[in-house]
Amino acid sequence: MKRILVISVFLINSLLIVGFSTTTTASSFSSVSAALNYQKIPSFPPIPFDSTLVAPFFVKYPKFKYLKPEVVQLYKKHDYQFLWHDSNGMNEFAALLYNKVNNLEQEGLKIRVPYAEKIQTIFQDTENINKSDLEVELLMSSLYFFYADRVFKGLDAKKTVELGWYLPRKKQSYVNRLDSLLQDPGLLNKQLKDLPGQYYLLKKALQNYRDIEKKGGWDPIIFSKKLKSLKPGDTSDVILQIRNRLFITGDLIIDSKKNIFDNYLVEGILKYKKRNAFNPDSLLLPKHITNMNIPTHDRIKTIMVNMERSRWISPSLTKIEQSIVVNIPSFILTYFKQGKPLLVSRVVVGKSMNKTAVFSGQMNQIIFSPYWNVPSSILRKEILPAIARNSNYLAKHDMEWVGHRVRQRPGPQNALGKVKFVFPNSHIIFMHDTPSKSLFDEEQRAFSHGCIRLARPRDLAIEVLKDDKNWTVEKIDAAMNRQVEKTYNLKTRIPVYIGYFTAWVDSDGQIHFYEDIYGHDERLSKILLSDL
Repeated sequence: MKRILVISVFLINSLLIVGFSTTTTASSFSSVSAALNYQKIPSFPPIPFDSTLVAPFFVKYPKFKYLKPEVVQLYKKHDYQFLWHDSNGMNEFAALLYNKVNNLEQEGLKIRVPYAEKIQTIFQDTENINKSDLEVELLMSSLYFFYADRVFKGLDAKKTVELGWYLPRKKQSYVNRLDSLLQDPGLLNKQLKDLPGQYYLLKKALQNYRDIEKKGGWDPIIFSKKLKSLKPGDTSDVILQIRNRLFITGDLIIDSKKNIFDNYLVEGILKYKKRNAFNPDSLLLPKHITNMNIPTHDRIKTIMVNMERSRWISPSLTKIEQSIVVNIPSFILTYFKQGKPLLVSRVVVGKSMNKTAVFSGQMNQIIFSPYWNVPSSILRKEILPAIARNSNYLAKHDMEWVGHRVRQRPGPQNALGKVKFVFPNSHIIFMHDTPSKSLFDEEQRAFSHGCIRLARPRDLAIEVLKDDKNWTVEKIDAAMNRQVEKTYNLKTRIPVYIGYFTAWVDSDGQIHFYEDIYGHDERLSKILLSDL
């Protein structure tokens, strides 16, 4: 009786709010806000069913056929007994799952829910909802795996590889996960270990930006093409618009509606620039205003795309003893130890024609005063034409022939600088120092042939070797400046992750946006929306 009461309350609220729309997309379901009061229900004897009836179900519901292996595995584990029904009727988790599927947009998803009308009908039928029905039972199990597949797992691994994502995908048994959810349905409303913390931070940011959009978003800031810059002390009607824009996004707590570029506005602009990967100064240029004019809808789409990428990441990565993480769009490397950032460095990544790959590796070597073995593509496209124009090119750049290849000797001209960090991979990508230090002052730092140049290579070497008694700071400096190549094999390999996130929420809860320099967002967005 208690169970029937709980589900009935849920259904009444659903009827009032949803109105049982007959459209078939998750986004078309109205938000169901029923507050379910889960109560401990006495256990009843399980109800068995004939295993041969599973196959005909997927003939009738072919859109769920790809989930058949998980459904079969689930019922084999439970000896082909009803899981969503017992002699007391349908369980509470079914109602919660239905509510979650109705609100997939909260998870950053806009997708069609297979057989949405049929599933609505099940919960609409208050007289028969608690009667054991095998078709309903298998529909609920299929709906659960559909939800887990789209919310917890995300796109198929083959598709992510096609998108250039070579980072390892997490492995999780959603069959086993269902057991714990059936025991404690409320877990589905909590931060499950299936998803990384960043996912939930982005989810909160998504809700915030949707709230902004519901209130009308923000109007484009209108400014003259003649505007060169705005600086502290200036007065302009444009400043009124900028002040309002920063207030909407929370970069200013109060909109004073003043048209003067005062110190309070400087604080808001510095905060905005930090969140949007601009250099931290008080000068406001047309490119900054253009960035502010990116519509709310586009920001929402960016958050959704990055929520999808978060699904592909294992939450266990944050528990690794040490790791090096590079986010390509932010041009930043972070060295973590025991989950805490010990070093942050600007980086230069591959230009659009020489994209840095999204992958992982194990750093096993540091090479001090390295030779640069010129890649065959660079030799063919750049070095050989240069030699043809100037026969002294190799000598001028301290290069030499070694067989049929060219290499550059260690020294101040060396393209790899004074130190190289090796993590073997099929992409032939590594991290290294560079003599071209001025590029690190640029906001957009995609200049390399694919490898990753570090602004703080010496500091990274010191941090990595800090616990190695064989390497003092003095020895590291000597090795970097000796101009004689020295390779050191690390005692412990360090995981290196090269990622691609254009939206990221920091430890203070502030969302940062980065330019989609390789166009990966647009490709992923098209796939995510392809079934609408």
